Amino acid sequence: MSSVPESLRLRREVSPLELFYDLVFVFAVSQLSHHLLEHLTWRGAAETGVLLVAVFGTWAYTSYEATLLDVHRDVTRWMIVIVMGLGLFTNAAIPGAFDDRAWAFVIPLLAILFFAGAVTALAARTDALREHFRRTLVWMAASAPLWINGAAVGSGPRLWWWAAAALIDLTGTWLAHPLPGQTLSSRELAFDADHMLERLRLFFIILLGETVLTAGRTMSEAPVDVSNVLATATVFTALVCLWAAYFGGGEDVITDSVANSPDPVRSVRHGVNSAYLVLAALVALAVGSELAIAHPTGHGSTSLALLLFGGPALYLATTAWFFGTTAGGAWKERLLAATVLAATGVAAIWLPPLASLALLDLILVVTATVLTRAHRRLTNSLQTTTTA
Repeated sequence: MSSVPESLRLRREVSPLELFYDLVFVFAVSQLSHHLLEHLTWRGAAETGVLLVAVFGTWAYTSYEATLLDVHRDVTRWMIVIVMGLGLFTNAAIPGAFDDRAWAFVIPLLAILFFAGAVTALAARTDALREHFRRTLVWMAASAPLWINGAAVGSGPRLWWWAAAALIDLTGTWLAHPLPGQTLSSRELAFDADHMLERLRLFFIILLGETVLTAGRTMSEAPVDVSNVLATATVFTALVCLWAAYFGGGEDVITDSVANSPDPVRSVRHGVNSAYLVLAALVALAVGSELAIAHPTGHGSTSLALLLFGGPALYLATTAWFFGTTAGGAWKERLLAATVLAATGVAAIWLPPLASLALLDLILVVTATVLTRAHRRLTNSLQTTTTA
């Protein structure tokens, strides 16, 4: 049983305002996918990764802060609304961030981070939380000059400045923003873990929904023939399988595991940390799907194989780590499926896109079926342990 006192276990429903806020990131994911599609090179992939860390970091920070502050407080609601408006400007600048809109991207990005961090550092209910977010502001202050310098230089060296800034921000998130002699004591922290898990689940659905929109938009622009219809159908099947790989009982496994964890904050942190790679995986799949639907009977390529098979492989490998560290099960099946996808992706270099999609569906259908059964067994095991 969990050793976290009941007084530290909160439970609040996800509010309509938080769902409204998440819609800004439907736009962000679309912009990231478009940037990668227009710059389908290793440099373009690196640029997309840097932008992804920055954009998702704003979602993660704000969602944590709203959960810790309580979204029903006026100060929290105003923070979300203001950050949402700033986020719209940031996300709108994504396509030109490495061209002529660097300042349009950086200024609202830094405004979000410092504004939301300062609000929480001042308005949090406990000394421990206020101290933690003061440390968060120190980490942000360390990366801010790099974001600013990157915007000031040309597009060539900008990637290196911004990559360093994104690395600092990502490291801070991963380690919970420690300073020498000062770290987050998450076992003692009053935190609504169920609320934050629900936020992650809903965000995952948004990511899948954006890929559905991408497939539909590409289909509407492509000729209506058998090959295009089949390509769209196979992309849709792959998305359903990725949905089922988690929502086929996986969410129950995670919820039960976190509920019985002595440190639920740590478990949720693992979920947020893994979400960076899940987002990258689904952006890659969205771009690969768009290319495959547009030219289903064309020639295969290394880039297409990496997008179509590397994206789902990264998704499954990342969630394997999350399930392994959080629930202690249902990770070997994911890791095996990721390995099979990686191996099949090599063969897909020489296959027409439609054939590659068929192979992808075959692997993912089997994976989703196996994981649904593994989740059921793991849930029964967790419930039996809890009862005992």
